[in-house]
Amino acid sequence: MSNQYDAVVIGSGPNGLAAAITLQQQNLSVLLLEAKSTVGGGMRTAELTIPGYKHDICSAVHPLGASSPLFSTLPLTQFGLDWIYPEAALAHPFDDGTAAMLYPSIDATAETLEEDKNSYKSLMEPLVEMWDKIAPDLLGPFRIPSEIGKTVQFGIHALRSAESLVKKFHGEKARGFFGGLAAHSMLPLDRMISASFGMVLGILGHKVNWPCPKGGSQALANALAEYFKSLGGTIQTDMPIHGLKNIPSSRIKLFDVTPRQLLNIVGDRFPPSYRKRMEKFRYGHGVFKIDWALSEPIPFAAATCGQAGTVHLGGTFAEIASTEAAVWKEKIHPNPFVLLSQPSLFDPTRAPNNRHTAWAYCHVPRNSTKDMTSHIEDQIERFAPGFKDVILAKHTMNTQDMQFYNPNYIGGDINGGVQDIWQHFTRPIMRWSPYTTPLKDTYICSSSTPPGGGVHGMCGYHAAKKALSDHFGVKITL
Repeated sequence: MSNQYDAVVIGSGPNGLAAAITLQQQNLSVLLLEAKSTVGGGMRTAELTIPGYKHDICSAVHPLGASSPLFSTLPLTQFGLDWIYPEAALAHPFDDGTAAMLYPSIDATAETLEEDKNSYKSLMEPLVEMWDKIAPDLLGPFRIPSEIGKTVQFGIHALRSAESLVKKFHGEKARGFFGGLAAHSMLPLDRMISASFGMVLGILGHKVNWPCPKGGSQALANALAEYFKSLGGTIQTDMPIHGLKNIPSSRIKLFDVTPRQLLNIVGDRFPPSYRKRMEKFRYGHGVFKIDWALSEPIPFAAATCGQAGTVHLGGTFAEIASTEAAVWKEKIHPNPFVLLSQPSLFDPTRAPNNRHTAWAYCHVPRNSTKDMTSHIEDQIERFAPGFKDVILAKHTMNTQDMQFYNPNYIGGDINGGVQDIWQHFTRPIMRWSPYTTPLKDTYICSSSTPPGGGVHGMCGYHAAKKALSDHFGVKITL
């Protein structure tokens, strides 16, 4: 019997959409299946608190999306995507009423770091200058870099722990500022390569800022989906996949799922040795998230926080390191590091009548059901006295709620698995091509493959690139 499709992609997160688009661009017949009623995976927007208040359920701020080597080649503005750029990518307030700021300008950023302005500039200026040349090698599977010298220069710092790198700074502002950036790794800050996350996010703050899609992250998902359909692709929603029999026949299948789900779907068709190795894949810790409807903007003591699309709340480097270390010891820290955003400051479509929306999350042990509401709100109140007085409504999600919303978020892990030095380029397992499986027609394209978590679509692109070469004799490059 002939196949119904050339390719079927299961899951419509950023990587599933990226894989589907990459395949459809080669004039194949591609079907994209999504279990939920809307596409997007982590890029969904919904009215969680009060009608008219739009909240991003998970992903909300997209420096990797705006800088994605794939997404930047697509005509997404023609399909409704409008990036909104705040004046500053990030604010990191301190107890003295001041804040370190991440501006597009390295000089302006350095001025907020006081005595460490020259140290910051000496670190970041060469990294920002070389980024465009080394990014293609970093945002994909391991390979010999095309720019070996520059990649080695980057790697000298990137392989370090954040704790080691901040020793080059003398003041608490620069150390705390970089610690907040590095904490996006969801690793203890004394672990190798935790510095790399801070470096990349800092670089992107200077290269592309940290923008949000107008109207919410769903706008990015919808633009990708509409572009895919314009090429001739087909999308079916409300199609949960529990086994291979649920999938229409095709030459190849790409799964935007984590290893656990892939094993559940494929079952015993994988050889025991591969299953055993995949079962050892390590998932990371989770998040507890709150969305608020607000009567007015958050009243930060540091007024410059109102310029920033994202705010890091954690104080000093030592405080942030303590909270992240506690999570890895399966403990709840009373003063967690909090990541916060108020998109309505820059996007009036998010809330009616000059009201506002905000969200925040903190890291917690995987599968934790601890209610972190008071801990998060107290941490915000610390830097914004009067915050609790402007709350109109709130909606919370613990780790189990996150996994129910998106089955890829195992135990609340939004990164698709631990991204430490042992499971970065080798995710999900060590294999010549991490996107392939023992079944020649079956590929994995989720954030559990290189380059890992983040809304960039590069996992999906590289998986599709490999499948195109293997089955259709098509060689592509960005």
